[in-house]
Amino acid sequence: MALTALAILLVLLVYILYELARVRWFLQPPSPAGPAETTSLHARNLRGHVERLSAGIGSRSVLEYEKIEEAKRYILGVLAGYGYSPEIQGFPYEGRMYGNVIATIAGKEKPAETVVVGAHYDTVTGTPGADDNASGVAVLLELSRLLRDSRPDRTIRLAFFCLEEPPVFRTPSMGSFVYAERAKAAGEQVTAMISLEMLGYYGTAKGGQAFPLPFMSLFFSTTPDFIAVVGNLSSRRLVADIAAPLRAAGMAVETLSTVSLVPGVDFSDHRSFWKMGYPAAMLTDTAFYRNPHYHASSDTVDTLDFGRMGVLLDGLEKAVRDLAGPA
Repeated sequence: MALTALAILLVLLVYILYELARVRWFLQPPSPAGPAETTSLHARNLRGHVERLSAGIGSRSVLEYEKIEEAKRYILGVLAGYGYSPEIQGFPYEGRMYGNVIATIAGKEKPAETVVVGAHYDTVTGTPGADDNASGVAVLLELSRLLRDSRPDRTIRLAFFCLEEPPVFRTPSMGSFVYAERAKAAGEQVTAMISLEMLGYYGTAKGGQAFPLPFMSLFFSTTPDFIAVVGNLSSRRLVADIAAPLRAAGMAVETLSTVSLVPGVDFSDHRSFWKMGYPAAMLTDTAFYRNPHYHASSDTVDTLDFGRMGVLLDGLEKAVRDLAGPA
């Protein structure tokens, strides 16, 4: 029995190594150097959203209901200002009602098929949550501005999820799980889901990037100047489809499609969609594998690189337009 278990572990390790090598050397072209800091409209707008959420509102945890509600009102107001009529997808948790905020751009040719882009707007207690996850919310808000006049083939849903963080993390009470479960029950055909999870922290020091498994440093950059696109094996095509326009926009990109046993690859809202059998990928700066301010009071707006976030936004817009069909 012990020898059988060891053999299985060895086979799994070899498979993971193979997938890493295949992604690194065969599937992705060299990434360009990271973009310089800019004062673009994107960067200014992104900074404004992050400042409002992290400094203006602050900690937005499940223990701070009024702060969560304030963040929800802010998102609703911004979306309304962009011309949307956002909906609130309500759900109960511990005797209170929480809500995902959903903005929809109806598809013209294939309205039953949907491309979902999501980011959670709650935090753990005690952190301003600039990177985790005001950065993701800010990018999603700006994406909604850029897409507001589009006429896609498939329906686009811009989903601001509530309750991703502990103690709700990885439970059916997560806002993203509520969305995915209800979508499955309603027969919604989610053709792609992109989870925006911590997008703003970058560095230039070689060795500043850590990994869930020691040998991964042999295959991926140890300089934390890239954005990661992460998916499961069933989402490999989606990972590639997201990564290509990001690189074309000027972002350094690393990709990984692997099994959920690798620590961290399912640590966000995309996991909820995997559970329902939908293709989904996470876009992330890799969180605690890079950012020393993760879940801390020091996760503040001044630690983020809004120039890079602006370039990322350009690539993400192209990726979503491609996934949804002609604009």
